[in-house]
Amino acid sequence: MLSTKLYTPEQVAEMLQLSKNTVYDLISRGEIVAKKIGRVYRIPARSISFIFTGLDEDLYQAEQEDLKNLQKIKKELSTVRRSL
Repeated sequence: MLSTKLYTPEQVAEMLQLSKNTVYDLISRGEIVAKKIGRVYRIPARSISFIFTGLDEDLYQAEQEDLKNLQKIKKELSTVRRSL
């Protein structure tokens, strides 16, 4: 079963203290990721973070993990380049 919390645009508008029309505008501009199911939109809780980070939560987490590993990658590249 799906364990992701989903919200309606109206619920998101209330949480963010915006009008529902503003939420629909944010959806149409891609600033909030939403899925249209039939005639209604459903917004995963993680996509709300998109407004604040500029990234979807999954992408943000992946970027943070990449940044943690950057030093290891640079070190390995340096080692490989010296052996050439």
